[in-house]
Amino acid sequence: MRISVFRKAHFNAAHRLNSSLLSVQENERIFGKCNRPNYHGHNYDLEVKVSGEVDPVTGYLIDLGVLKDIIAEQVTDYLDHRNLNLDIPEFRDLNPTAENIAIVIWKLLRPHLDERFDLQVRLYETERNYVEFPVS
Repeated sequence: MRISVFRKAHFNAAHRLNSSLLSVQENERIFGKCNRPNYHGHNYDLEVKVSGEVDPVTGYLIDLGVLKDIIAEQVTDYLDHRNLNLDIPEFRDLNPTAENIAIVIWKLLRPHLDERFDLQVRLYETERNYVEFPVS
């Protein structure tokens, strides 16, 4: 029988939505105030979902303390209080939309979890706006 466990985390980061494939006018029209040249910030809430089979010996799917440490080391310590556009190499040529941030977080976490686990990331950019990757 499969089960899922969840771990929440939080980080703050600045970004600017801007695509090098668009003109200045198109960027301003599409991204509005999120395109302002001096950046803006969010208080991101992250929810990490790990799914799989319960270990019959420990009764755990995954030790949540271990998951907490992986999230801290790979995501929150890396992204917290950073300018995503300027400080994070993954966003040098990738527009740091909530969608792309969620995908990057998934890619940061995936190598550190056993392959037997399914992984899903839910990222809240605001209380009302969030994204999930991958889609289940």
